Amino acid sequence: MSKNTAMKRRNLIKYSFLFITGCTASTSAINNGSEQSSKLPKALKFAVTDVTGIEDLKRDFGEFCTVLEAILGIKIELFPVENPTAAAPALLSGNLDIAFAGPSEYLILHSRAKAVPVVGVKRKNYHPIFVVRADSNIKTLDQLKGKTIAMRKIGSTSGHIAPTSLLIEAGLDPKTDFKTVMLDNKGGKALKTGEVDAWALSSDRYKNVLESEGLLDTDFKIILKGPELPSDVFVVSNQLASSFVENLRSQMLKNQDKLIQSMVTAQANRKYVGSQMTIANDADYNMIREVYQKIGQDSFLK
Repeated sequence: MSKNTAMKRRNLIKYSFLFITGCTASTSAINNGSEQSSKLPKALKFAVTDVTGIEDLKRDFGEFCTVLEAILGIKIELFPVENPTAAAPALLSGNLDIAFAGPSEYLILHSRAKAVPVVGVKRKNYHPIFVVRADSNIKTLDQLKGKTIAMRKIGSTSGHIAPTSLLIEAGLDPKTDFKTVMLDNKGGKALKTGEVDAWALSSDRYKNVLESEGLLDTDFKIILKGPELPSDVFVVSNQLASSFVENLRSQMLKNQDKLIQSMVTAQANRKYVGSQMTIANDADYNMIREVYQKIGQDSFLK
């Protein structure tokens, strides 16, 4: 064997050894990462995008968290957020693990924090509606031109985004053709006293608001019921292991009767009576994306 040939063979053996060693190290790193990601979290921090303050969160979702904690065998810690969009940076930074959001809020969490949809809560009779006084001559949305409309709050799917879309479809310009005031659950009283000409909210919230505000159904009439809206949805941080997310989805669906019952014990969650949990898919919310585009607010989702 020539000296040159022997040197080439030694180099080949050396490089082959280095390659094998490198592959082994890489495989070990992948396996270690896989093992690390498969570990269950010791606790999950939970937020609701439209519930601010720890006391309100305890009141409305304390029982739900107790039940979910028992189902998963993992401690659930309440994590109040200041506003619906505040959950996005918290998910992105890893300070928040799971959040419950309406369709509009979901789009923000998905676009800004890459939140993963897990389980949807399909509300019974979930549509946007327009209400006027029983003695009003207003019968169609186009007759609301020049009028004042009470809505729930900015960004609310059924109490702002969807109703505004329907008004646009009726030929009205939201910038010039009508005035919007955000009154949350006080829209009914404002309508009754004549402070506003119409009231937009969700059909499943309507009866509950009348009852809680001491209003009579006979004082009002519904002039339009819009299309069914997508489910509210539980989302998680994309930093959680996919195997854990799949198990979370499976357990929530399996125990949905217990979970929904724990939600509706709170007065604020009576809208979820008769609801059903389903697998949540991002495509289910495309109709809300289209609404944002229609009202010129699609940049809000970026």
